Amino acid sequence: MGRWGCGVVLLLFAAVCCAAPVSNAISAYVALQTGAQGEGGIAEGGTAADIPPRMLTAYKQAIQLAVRHVPTCQGMRWPILAGIAKVESHHAIGRTIAAGGDIRPKIYGVLLNGSGAGGNTTLFPDTDNGRWDGTQSGERAVGPFQFLPSTWQQIGKDASGDKTADPHNADDAALGAAIYLCGNGRNLAQRAQLTAAIWQYNHSSAYVANVLGWIDQYTAAAKDPDLNNVSGKARTVLEAALSQRGVPYSWGGGTTKGPSSGICCSPSGKSGASIKGYDCSGLTRYAYAKAGIRLPRTAAAQAGAGAGAGAGAGKRIPASLGAAALKPGDLVFYAYAPGRDSTIYHVGIYVGGGQMVNAARPGTLVRLDAVDAMSGYAGGARLL
Repeated sequence: MGRWGCGVVLLLFAAVCCAAPVSNAISAYVALQTGAQGEGGIAEGGTAADIPPRMLTAYKQAIQLAVRHVPTCQGMRWPILAGIAKVESHHAIGRTIAAGGDIRPKIYGVLLNGSGAGGNTTLFPDTDNGRWDGTQSGERAVGPFQFLPSTWQQIGKDASGDKTADPHNADDAALGAAIYLCGNGRNLAQRAQLTAAIWQYNHSSAYVANVLGWIDQYTAAAKDPDLNNVSGKARTVLEAALSQRGVPYSWGGGTTKGPSSGICCSPSGKSGASIKGYDCSGLTRYAYAKAGIRLPRTAAAQAGAGAGAGAGAGKRIPASLGAAALKPGDLVFYAYAPGRDSTIYHVGIYVGGGQMVNAARPGTLVRLDAVDAMSGYAGGARLL
């Protein structure tokens, strides 16, 4: 147990690394259906790195333009569009995206002719004479947001400036999706209304859960702290840790190379075996390895780390000095009995401003948290 957990199991103190009921924003269904764990997606990278830059530009531009068409819409943000496009077309990865936004080859869904192919059992007669979907034999979804031609006819707008609303154009398609999701003026900052908008897009509970999982991950990855005054190994560590935001918590998960499947089980019986991600000390090991520093596996052992880490390394920062004594890149520890390192159960990485990068507990994603979000602050360690 001591080899894997974020702490050690003691007679009086069970090392749980914040163990709680296992669930994650991206369900097993989502991971299987989208290939989230094996296609270079955010579940591995933790950033918007899986989105082609030209597509990300289209998503962000659509947010600015949508208010012209649905001025009463609230809460629209690019991670919402990214979540939809991730599931619908994997951000058009594998296609060429021109400077003007045109995507080639074009993206077509299955022919909805009721044949049963691709899961379709309902006939959708042709409505566009093949203009957008390339066939007059029926309808098929088109473009990176997979609109039916009949839907595109209602909501399609020109965002690219070529005076043609084309669902095969990244800019136009993203704007159309924003308009469609906004409806008559939804407040997408409210979870219930966001869920309703996604349900309207596709009447499937599994689809809604899938998209919401990606929205949550992209949202987590979109918030960047200020690292302008951080340099050297500390910056390397922080950039590595921050790049993993949105990756699920996994008990026993995480190596120096990145997220990995965890193990069973935490002292409270929670398993990470089916989740690819990090526990708290797995995340710190990964981030510090990027700066050439190998940390022990558990949080308690990391509290005493420092040998071979460089001149002046291995300095402990007493809890009595408070969080104000921490510097970006420091490890932050939490203990059942602060002052007794043998009871340390959790570790994070301080980024400044009272925040840390944190793999908090099962059911959460790697994220930014306040230092006081965890109980039993036990000071820090400066290894850089």
